[in-house]
Amino acid sequence: MNHPTNLKKNARINVVLNQQTQSTGTEDWLQSEAERQTHDSFIRFEEQLKQYVGLEEVKRLVKEMYAWLYMNERRELQGLKTSKQVLHMIFKGNPGTGKTTVARVIARFFHDMHVLSKGHFIEAERADLVGEYIGHTAQKTRDLMKRASGGVLFIDEAYSLARGGEKDFGKEAIDTLVKGMEDHLHDFILILAGYSKEMDHFLSLNPGLPSRFPITIDFPNYSTQELMDMITHMAKEREYQLHREAELYIREHIKQFRHDHESTFSNGRYMRNLIEKAIRQQAVRLMRYQSYDRQSLITLTADDFKFPDSHDTL
Repeated sequence: MNHPTNLKKNARINVVLNQQTQSTGTEDWLQSEAERQTHDSFIRFEEQLKQYVGLEEVKRLVKEMYAWLYMNERRELQGLKTSKQVLHMIFKGNPGTGKTTVARVIARFFHDMHVLSKGHFIEAERADLVGEYIGHTAQKTRDLMKRASGGVLFIDEAYSLARGGEKDFGKEAIDTLVKGMEDHLHDFILILAGYSKEMDHFLSLNPGLPSRFPITIDFPNYSTQELMDMITHMAKEREYQLHREAELYIREHIKQFRHDHESTFSNGRYMRNLIEKAIRQQAVRLMRYQSYDRQSLITLTADDFKFPDSHDTL
């Protein structure tokens, strides 16, 4: 497999997540106990990342960022030049693929590594930037960037800023963001996120934007096995367990549903809705049969995941 971060000619890094990769752990990197003590903060952060299903390439990217920052420290000790990097990012993918989760992780990571002074996370959408009259949008956008100073500003469905045409105030928001990125280059990290096709179209309408976001991360749909791992973990968190027949039924259901809704499949969000509906149906089933023993209370059966037609859209 090619290296996960491919540096293209225009100096943009493209990362593809959720693919099968070699281990991203520290076992091939920090061998001695002394090394592990030196890099204790990274090891603790890596342990936090292990709780998330998939996202292997983000874990690898975080490792590379940590190595770069640590090498900067070593270069300073040797009297060598060090440089900052522009870390604004584009996240592309369907809902539920981990975009917001990864953005929050990145905020904490760069704060721990003293890249961001505060490390707070602000999530915004079109309504948070676009005003109702001339000049209002620029002020709202500047205020939002000011609040994000020292942290991460995450704008979901960023392509909606370009949907209103030339006279729409969304264009003013984009122009204000671009100016803010230039004026406060290293004060905050801006992440624009949304569906892949829509984000590609959005960037094509704004030729100056792509070069301002040197890191692009693609979030493909999770594999069937990753989704199964996810729902098993969700059940365990809630102190439930899946009956073997339920596992088989869910696996087949996921395969079919993904095939029918590939472009709009909501991945982790769909799995969360799936198990929450199953828990409600299990509750009705147990009341009907007055089954209140411990094993009944914790077991989700295949029937619990067979919803009426009106429940098919999760």
